[in-house]
Amino acid sequence: MKYLVEMKLADSGRSTNPQDGAVFIERYILPSLAACKELEAAGKILAGGAVAGAIALALIVEAESIQELDELLAGLPIWPRMETSVVPLTTFDGRMAAVRPRLERLKSILQSKTQV
Repeated sequence: MKYLVEMKLADSGRSTNPQDGAVFIERYILPSLAACKELEAAGKILAGGAVAGAIALALIVEAESIQELDELLAGLPIWPRMETSVVPLTTFDGRMAAVRPRLERLKSILQSKTQV
């Protein structure tokens, strides 16, 4: 299953101290980006990347379960400092299959009204 994952730095993670900023980049940012590159090479991150002008990530992730996704995200060094939202995605074919019965019901209703 595919998931849209958006991660942004929590307000509590911000620091204006240059030393804290350097440590943050060395311990969290660079290792997390390296981990994302590895996940991309492994086919787990299908698309996305770092958000321009922000300490944030926007990713399309392939995972067999929400548990696998949770483990993948929690494995990123930066994860504890991020606010994360996850949106499960369906396929285009799956959505078409889901809306076809509704279309048929609506057409049936319209047809019964025009016959009156």
